[in-house]
Amino acid sequence: MKYLKKKRTEKDILLEQRQDRRLLSNVKDMEENRTNIDRRGKNILKDCEGKAEDFIKSKREGIRYHASYEVKVICFLESGKKIFSCRGIDISATGILIKLSDEKELTYINSASRVILKFRILPGTMPEGYEMKVKIEAHMTRTQKNNEKEVLCGFEFKETLTQHLKKRKDRYVLFISSLLLFFITVFILLMRAESIIYFKFNKYLYLYSIIAAIFLLSRYLFGAMYRAAPIDEKHTPGVSILIPCFNEEQWIQKTILSCINQDYPVDKLEVIVIDDCSNDRSVDKIKEIVEKLHDEADYYDTKNRVRYFVQERNQGKRDALARGVIEAKHDLVVFVDSDSFLDPFAIRNLVQPFKDPKMGGVSGRTDVANTYTNGLTKMQSVRYYIAFRIMKAAEAYFDAVTCLSGPLSCYKKEIIVEHMDEWLNQEFLGQHATFGDDRSMTNFVLKKHRTSYQDTAVCTTIVPKEYSVFLKQQMRWKRSWLRESIIAGKFMWKKEPFMALFFYMGLIVPIAAPIVVLYNLIYVPIVQNVYPTTFLVGILMMSFMMSAAQLLLRKSSTWVFGMFFCIYYEAVLLWQMPIAWVTFWKSTWGTRMTPQDIEELERKEKKKEFRKIMEDKK
Repeated sequence: MKYLKKKRTEKDILLEQRQDRRLLSNVKDMEENRTNIDRRGKNILKDCEGKAEDFIKSKREGIRYHASYEVKVICFLESGKKIFSCRGIDISATGILIKLSDEKELTYINSASRVILKFRILPGTMPEGYEMKVKIEAHMTRTQKNNEKEVLCGFEFKETLTQHLKKRKDRYVLFISSLLLFFITVFILLMRAESIIYFKFNKYLYLYSIIAAIFLLSRYLFGAMYRAAPIDEKHTPGVSILIPCFNEEQWIQKTILSCINQDYPVDKLEVIVIDDCSNDRSVDKIKEIVEKLHDEADYYDTKNRVRYFVQERNQGKRDALARGVIEAKHDLVVFVDSDSFLDPFAIRNLVQPFKDPKMGGVSGRTDVANTYTNGLTKMQSVRYYIAFRIMKAAEAYFDAVTCLSGPLSCYKKEIIVEHMDEWLNQEFLGQHATFGDDRSMTNFVLKKHRTSYQDTAVCTTIVPKEYSVFLKQQMRWKRSWLRESIIAGKFMWKKEPFMALFFYMGLIVPIAAPIVVLYNLIYVPIVQNVYPTTFLVGILMMSFMMSAAQLLLRKSSTWVFGMFFCIYYEAVLLWQMPIAWVTFWKSTWGTRMTPQDIEELERKEKKKEFRKIMEDKK
């Protein structure tokens, strides 16, 4: 027990949604008593003329978030303007709830021919991209008195914040980010033209530069060409969601709720939680939420659709998932990490690529849930978005995504069952493989089937907020990437020629990167007495490209952290690769106390004790 992980010292900052009075607000009950009339009194499905995408968009715009904004209210009266300030306490894309200080202000609002609201949406209070200054016309829809002085007043915007954003922010962001991307691309191409000219002076270095540039630009090109599979409302195959859990008492209930609270046919969705013998309060939390969900059985058949199992001993994530696959009753199985939360429409979107009978697995998009916690989480937010929306999207263009990521991925059950023994007993250089389960299963699928990425199937996940934990996670990921990439290299040449070429380029670039950096930053300045201006400018351009893409596609205020991440990668993360070269067979996680981690720590303790005994003898 002495190896239990330490409690978090810094609180994660997450988007705070207003809680719906219904536990399963997105699930249609079996008796069909629920309607599509939302809190704004609108029949959303009717207004959207039955189009699923428009329905989803409208539902998302109605989500309310907790806020604390200073709101300036401008009332246009017959006698002139009356301006006063109040407090906004919750907001959605369609309206805002404000708190007035006295009834006089309500009188001004009621008498006004027109009302303008001015406020600023702070980062982290609405989904990324909405942060901006707002000046918008609105009309009052309801009032509520809490006491003699305090009055709550609900406003509906004349246009949604999404429409307002497109008019006031999108055009400028689109112009600036597109211009940046154009000049960055041209600059990189010119630099690589220089590499061709000077190729004969250092063939290996300039060949690497050309390969790296082609690989990078191709990712952005094919990522831009990618399109998500559209929704076919009639395509709703049976889905079993599997949640492996180990020591995740803080988030497991939120994860389970997000998985069962899906806009999907009740009889075609089940959730199975498999606890891998946690030594914290995870099992108690699982029991508590499952019992609460079972109370809803009359409406949602939750007793048959939400189940949990507890492993007798800790056997690892793969064994937990394998237990879930065996118990699953549907043909598609979805893997969801125990600290990841699904969007209400994630499953409906995730299954769409399976209309292709050759499709074996699909990855959803993973966003960062705790983006605004600190600088590290902001860097990861940009990195995650680019990794999925650009890198995975580029691979999906060729139906050959090389990693169906753990937070949200879907497989055909028959493929997993076919390869289950190999997956569970995988060894590499004599060591049992404990992590990299997502990349490993992807390789099994990718050998004979197609894999894809569905950008509209969204989940959010908790990322490390402490550098020590983050570095251990990244080391584990590099080891699994190196191991599984070597395995994938044996069959990727059989895939579409462009995909195969880019795969092997993507394998060479990061492996050789530390050597290239050492050569340019150490050898060239010291031996050749030349300042590495071109190399440093190249790194800067790469960081600008990531940030500009984030700005263009997401319009988020976090875009600048893309540059910080690239610099941090070159200064710190890059040097994990040489360590991964010589330790990629290790099976310890580093971020949680698995049996392998405990064994490793015990070995280190014994070594320390032995050294101490030897020193005492001396």
